Amino acid sequence: MDEPVIKVQSSVGEALITANAEGLRLLAERLLELANPDLRNGYHLHLDAGVDLEDGSSGLVLERDDSL
Repeated sequence: MDEPVIKVQSSVGEALITANAEGLRLLAERLLELANPDLRNGYHLHLDAGVDLEDGSSGLVLERDDSL
């Protein structure tokens, strides 16, 4: 199994997330985690360059907002 790779690039008005298959699975797991009914509105996850994301990536915050 490959190591998960996720890269986030951002520019004005647009974000590009690229990932290998393992990275996409990891991102899907994080999104499912946020959908857990036991979590409160405003719960969020930070994905940081060099830790969760490839070096040179823009940081990514995933946030649950039940008012949407």
